[in-house]
Amino acid sequence: VPTPVASLTPTPLPTPFPQNPEAAVGLLPLPPDQLNILLLGSDARPWNRVFRTDVIILLTLNPSKGVVSMTSFPRDLWVTIPGVGANRINTAWQNGGFNQIAATFEHNFGVKPSHYVLINFSSFKTIVDSLGGLDVNVGQTVSDHRAGRYVTIKQGRQYMDADLVLWYVRTRKTTSDFARNRRQQEIIIAIFEKMLSMNAIKRAPEFYQIYKDNVTTSLSLTNMLPLLPLAASLTDGSQINNYYVKGKMVTSWVTPGGAQVLLPNRDRIINVLKKAMVGQR
Repeated sequence: VPTPVASLTPTPLPTPFPQNPEAAVGLLPLPPDQLNILLLGSDARPWNRVFRTDVIILLTLNPSKGVVSMTSFPRDLWVTIPGVGANRINTAWQNGGFNQIAATFEHNFGVKPSHYVLINFSSFKTIVDSLGGLDVNVGQTVSDHRAGRYVTIKQGRQYMDADLVLWYVRTRKTTSDFARNRRQQEIIIAIFEKMLSMNAIKRAPEFYQIYKDNVTTSLSLTNMLPLLPLAASLTDGSQINNYYVKGKMVTSWVTPGGAQVLLPNRDRIINVLKKAMVGQR
């Protein structure tokens, strides 16, 4: 639900007016063997079937080039949702599921994801528990309230159990959505490294069962098996390329309804995606 911001004056409107749909950018040329997968985290609760995808990461895999990239998108990015109109990118799923969010990516950024992995809070904790917790390379010290007390996670390698991991990827009152996007990627890398340490590649069918029981996905074991050599070629998470839609790629704006959103600079975001497609640092 948009938060009223009566005290703020909307910034001058860009052209075209951001309440109206913008034209599609056209598909970017991609390598033939490239796979683009949306990693989505939902705010779904057991009593509510309508949810938003507050974690949105495009995972790019290019086996022939040995490229693995992650690109994070802020949840408040104001985009054109085909057939619906202008809205936050995190509302695309509730307007038509994966097909709608894939079409939204294609329309606004020129990349159409072919698969998705969707997980909610509870299932995310189950997966982290199944791995025995995570050792996370914390990029920046973060302090915030947790369960009635003030908690600080210091920069550096830190062990976290499932409850702390969930708090770490969600907290933002003392930081920002951009910082939260960085922390989300840190956790995904920690999961990957923990699975490497548990010889998950050779135990793929066993780990796939845990995965299948806890996520909603279009990826089958058959889809995943050809990707195992690429995973095996990575010795640690430092070989995964990290990209983000950052502050310089967006403009803060308050809608006529009072919602605080981020207007994308399409050209800058597409330039980031082009780098992610080839793993350019």
